[in-house]
Amino acid sequence: MASHLDLEEQEQLDQIKHFWKQYGNAITWLLIAVLGAYAAWNGYNYWQRRQAAQVAVLFDELERAVQAGETSRVERVFADIRDKFPKTVFAQQGAMLAARHFDDKSKPDQAQAALRWVAQNSADKGYQALAKLRLAGLLIDAKDYSGAAGMLAGDFPAGFEALAADRRGDLAMVQSKPQQARADYEKAYRLLDSTSPYRRMIEVKLNALGVDAQKIVAGAPPA
Repeated sequence: MASHLDLEEQEQLDQIKHFWKQYGNAITWLLIAVLGAYAAWNGYNYWQRRQAAQVAVLFDELERAVQAGETSRVERVFADIRDKFPKTVFAQQGAMLAARHFDDKSKPDQAQAALRWVAQNSADKGYQALAKLRLAGLLIDAKDYSGAAGMLAGDFPAGFEALAADRRGDLAMVQSKPQQARADYEKAYRLLDSTSPYRRMIEVKLNALGVDAQKIVAGAPPA
């Protein structure tokens, strides 16, 4: 009996050896691929967590630099965030924050550069739109009307159409095109909710053009 079991075990062992000889390499490589993918996934998650922690620290430092009014420090920290973590939300927020600081410190070129970077590189349509609107305002102030028009060209995502129309109205006004400005302001007024505080600002602009904004019907097409 023992001999029979030994022979049976030997036969099974031989079958296993034959199977491994035929498929062993393939199984080994499959395991390596699976384990490698798992390790890579864990490594990627770790890398993401580490990146998030690092950029959060830098963003906190950027906020402190802005509050302290330290322009050189703002420049340095923002450059670190932009260059090392360009795909993060912190980078977009950091650029907007830095741009406001540069504008407050009368550094229009640096403010424009920060906003242009967001407009050209952000994957978030909302940040892109906001950067374009703010940059258009700075370009209008700088009398770069063609540059401002370029920022305001094309469609804007939902929620930003009224702001874009208002900014186009501002551009038309400084170019002495009151009729175009009126059309843009009226469009902005119609698009804004009646409870929006921003609508009151559009109303003031329309009143300055001799338009009674109260008679504009929300949602109605321009006359």
